[in-house]
Amino acid sequence: MTTTVKAASAAEFLSLVPLMLGFRPSDSLVLIPFDGSRSLGAMRVDLPRPDTDESDALESAASTLLGMMCRVPHADAFAMVVYTDVRFADEGDAPHRRLIQAMQRHADACGVRVNDALCVAPDAWGSYLDPLSPDAGHPLSEIGWESSDLDLPEPDADQRVGAELPEVSATQRESAERAFRAFASAVEIVCGPDAATTASSATNSAATPDNDDHRIDPQALSVVCELDDLPELFEGALSWNPVSLAPYEAALLGWCLARPALRDIALVQWSDGLEVGDDALDAQLRWEAGEEYPTHLAMRMWGEGEPPDADRLVLALDLVRHVAAIAPRDLRPGALAAAAWLSWALGRSTHAERYAHQACEINPEHGLSEIVLSFVSAGHLPDWAFRPRPARRIAN
Repeated sequence: MTTTVKAASAAEFLSLVPLMLGFRPSDSLVLIPFDGSRSLGAMRVDLPRPDTDESDALESAASTLLGMMCRVPHADAFAMVVYTDVRFADEGDAPHRRLIQAMQRHADACGVRVNDALCVAPDAWGSYLDPLSPDAGHPLSEIGWESSDLDLPEPDADQRVGAELPEVSATQRESAERAFRAFASAVEIVCGPDAATTASSATNSAATPDNDDHRIDPQALSVVCELDDLPELFEGALSWNPVSLAPYEAALLGWCLARPALRDIALVQWSDGLEVGDDALDAQLRWEAGEEYPTHLAMRMWGEGEPPDADRLVLALDLVRHVAAIAPRDLRPGALAAAAWLSWALGRSTHAERYAHQACEINPEHGLSEIVLSFVSAGHLPDWAFRPRPARRIAN
């Protein structure tokens, strides 16, 4: 259901932007496309780095951002809000004015109207377009929060909060390490040594059983049997409780996520459902036999196609974050990369970048993590990020 909220002034508009995003932006440029007088959502990007003061660099950034706006169906205008740590008092003006001017130039060239361009700094707020806006800005107290009609809490965290992995006790880590080791040994017995080898040689130390431990835990052998039907495994995993994730559940899923072929099946299935997971598994087997991989499945990983089921992606993200938290360090990149892609697919590029960086700190050449980092660096968003969906909107 779409909730429409009317903003009577620039200050009231600013009070509603965090509601649209679900967090309070910091060091950000928020772009809000409009269809007539109604917003079509909001997108947040990092402000250009402090050393990006060259005219060509600002023009390039503005061109990329306007390209994003032009991809939003039915958008004929947009508003901009800069959230910065630079003070009006330090600049004697609204900070980042050159960026906004570059954005205006490209908007004019594209025939896209700029409804407003605002700035929120630590000491004031102001408008770049209002000639009567004081150089020192307006008091921040004018940006109120009216929650009585909306019955919603005021967001009090920025875009970075929530990307931390869940806290895990030393006891949980020890239990998980034993489970990962026993599971790898059980896979070697059931499927052979090649199947037990992880995607990275760096994981071998954690996957190799202790020399003195010649007995395989029967529970590990039992859990290996769940690999017989991977789509059923990945579908059932969405119903697991991540907070109370059992060590062997973490080991089973962590083992799969460490293997690119199995991980990609999981990600596609978590996006679109069990039937698509069956198709992805069949496609993988056919590809390994020499057939061409279906384009529509490959393009999903690149962010093309219809919008995925966001609720399923959120469940999957919570699950793989807990797997990454409980797994031995050398075995985390697979789960971290999955968390990065799922975050990116949900439009959380800041979180995606953080998970991908953590994976690359462990394995500098981790494929999917490097791909996600390239997406974020280039400002590449999934195609479905530009398609309208029911959301809270602002009318002005």
